[in-house]
Amino acid sequence: MAFESLSERLQNAIKMFRGAGKITEEDLKAPMREVRMALLEADVNFKVVKDFVAKVKERALGAEVNESLNPHQQIIKIVNEELIQLLGGTQSKLAVSPKPPTIIMLVGLQGAGKTTTAGKLATYLKRKNKKPLLVAGDIYRPAAITQLQVLGEQINVPVFALGDKVSPVEIAKQSLEKAFSLACDTIIIDTAGRLHINEELMNELREIKSSVNPTEILLVVDAMTGQDAVTVAESFDRELGIDGLIVTKLDGDARGGAVLSVKAVTGKPVKLIGMGEKLDALEPFHPDRMASRILGMGDILTLVEKIQSTTDLAKALEMEKKLRKDEFTLEQFLEQMQQVKKLGSLDTILGLIPGMGGISQKLKEANVDEKEFDRIEAIIRSMTPKERRNPDIINGSRRKRIAAGCGMRVQDVNKLLKNFDESKKMMKRMQGMAKFASKGGFKIPFMH
Repeated sequence: MAFESLSERLQNAIKMFRGAGKITEEDLKAPMREVRMALLEADVNFKVVKDFVAKVKERALGAEVNESLNPHQQIIKIVNEELIQLLGGTQSKLAVSPKPPTIIMLVGLQGAGKTTTAGKLATYLKRKNKKPLLVAGDIYRPAAITQLQVLGEQINVPVFALGDKVSPVEIAKQSLEKAFSLACDTIIIDTAGRLHINEELMNELREIKSSVNPTEILLVVDAMTGQDAVTVAESFDRELGIDGLIVTKLDGDARGGAVLSVKAVTGKPVKLIGMGEKLDALEPFHPDRMASRILGMGDILTLVEKIQSTTDLAKALEMEKKLRKDEFTLEQFLEQMQQVKKLGSLDTILGLIPGMGGISQKLKEANVDEKEFDRIEAIIRSMTPKERRNPDIINGSRRKRIAAGCGMRVQDVNKLLKNFDESKKMMKRMQGMAKFASKGGFKIPFMH
């Protein structure tokens, strides 16, 4: 999970704080030392850490505690506000050209994930009712063009390619005509990368920039590279001029120092973050929400947005109706489970719920297996449509056949049927799923 180790260390540091009335230097000494170490170990730039700690101390020292807050809460408030500023202050949205098409040029080193990110960005823009065109401008990396074409097919987005014999500058120029002919309002240009920054790469990118005048030049960096990502951002901005960053693989980096350092060091905002491998796993970067996640305060707004974007309201209402009539079946159970899977990993979901961030570690220790969803799905798919609609008919011989059909034990089938029955009773007591979902809540029945 993103920032997992940093989050744990920062929360522990704040817990160390003890004080009453006025906050003194002695009160701050030990916790601020811990905050400093937590940030440095998370690979945050040394100067950034020094400035951050100084600002928190300056604001906290001698400050009169707000009547509605105790000293501990006051420290959390200050750290949270400074963390938001460190991450960029406010959300930095993608620029949109007043005269379509909006041209987005993706740049970065080889291996940062530009081509995959181009596909994710197209998926993200489609959800925003945009009509993107993907442009295969990387003519050097073997199979880069094919990779983009495959991605385009998967997400039903047109891909403009002229092979690997035409110059990237010419490809970028001709993509404008293609966008007009297809009535696309956004062009996403995938450019070549190198293993390191060199003059040849920069000259080519500068030529593309001057030929199409992009609305946005976004640098794609891998969160796993830590401080190197910040160095790369500085170099690209100096040589080419960038408008912002897309940070990939943030879900796989427990430290996340690159995201914490980049705005402070380069002045360029992080605009989007990659939080998984799926093509819909690109999300806007909200400094306030990320600060809240890091401090273990959850991110309910993002959770609600995820639920709204993945939930079919008509289906939810139909399911609620069936539940009231006692017609809720294993088919609906499976549908509901698939909706929840779309929200992301258990780690991601728990990180968004206030106070639940630390639970993910306990679940790992307790060997709670996320593949449990897949096993439930396999068992249900091994049943006949009649059995799914009426689980009461599943007798001993049917259970044996179902178990054999999915490679599980009869005990696993029994366990699922028992839990389904209990879940059904529990869900009956809920006051309608649609009403519950509208308040940003959700509940799923799963094996335990």
